[in-house]
Amino acid sequence: MQDSKFLRDKFLDFFEKRGHKTVPSSSLIPSDPSVLFTTAGMQQFKEYYLRKPSPFGRNVCSCQKCFRTSDIEEVGDNRHLTFLEMLGNFSFGGYFKEEAIKLALEFLIANCKLPIYKLTFTYRRCQVLNQ
Repeated sequence: MQDSKFLRDKFLDFFEKRGHKTVPSSSLIPSDPSVLFTTAGMQQFKEYYLRKPSPFGRNVCSCQKCFRTSDIEEVGDNRHLTFLEMLGNFSFGGYFKEEAIKLALEFLIANCKLPIYKLTFTYRRCQVLNQ
């Protein structure tokens, strides 16, 4: 059995070897006034998705501390968490969904040795609006 530190390090190392810069976790109290807490791994990168140049380069990875309250009344069982660390890889114009999916599969199947038949895949169709 692998512990969370092992998995965290394995994830960040995988993406560093593929040209990503590891960015430290930002505060649970974000500078973004639209939210009360940091609730997702990508939240610390919001301004770079809105076209502000990233000081970290185009491709980054992180282990972001997150605090969620949307289902706070359910906290305490094995399906509802309040505090968690979210691993993520992000690209600001370097690659998009196809490459992100390939990297995820490589990490899970080749690197973590998870059999593909034990994985479940979901997707959400969304419309991208031109601005």
